[in-house]
Amino acid sequence: MAHTRTVTPSHPLLRPRLRAVAPAQATRAASPTAPTPVPDSVRDRLAEVAEYLPPGATLLPAPEHTLPALPGRPPMVGYLVLLPAGPETAAAPPAEEGPVTVDGERRVARVDGRPLDLTYLEFELLAHLVAHPHRVHSRDQLVQTVWGYGHVGDGRTVDVHVARLRRKLGAEHRHTIQTVRRVGYKYLP
Repeated sequence: MAHTRTVTPSHPLLRPRLRAVAPAQATRAASPTAPTPVPDSVRDRLAEVAEYLPPGATLLPAPEHTLPALPGRPPMVGYLVLLPAGPETAAAPPAEEGPVTVDGERRVARVDGRPLDLTYLEFELLAHLVAHPHRVHSRDQLVQTVWGYGHVGDGRTVDVHVARLRRKLGAEHRHTIQTVRRVGYKYLP
């Protein structure tokens, strides 16, 4: 079995677990007798990335032949993110109590008990943000998660939908979806 280290982010509300596999172990057969430790510099970088990955994700070094090489430059480093299959990837952490509630089964979103009239994508975006409070989501992450991999577009699509959501939440609760400059958005109940 390959030597792995589990890295967890320091923020108590962000509890995804990340298995980092040392580069040497990803390319050779695992040996239970002499595990190679993960270097501290790699572990520190992985801790920064861990809060953006879903629970159970495994980060592996990408094979060298898959990375582009630039003349006169050091070799590039890349990683593969492996996600577990099954219901644990779809399960969202329990949402905190707040003014916005989302019932995914009935597809109803409410703010202070008042139902919101949302389009399909507005509902999906709000449900995702509410399910992951305090977590910063980049525009690209939201496009991949809410719109799906086949979506053709850019981060402006997310900006437009967030603006519509804020309008529908009303002046009193529009601040619950906060902009993180040059990154994306987060939901604060």
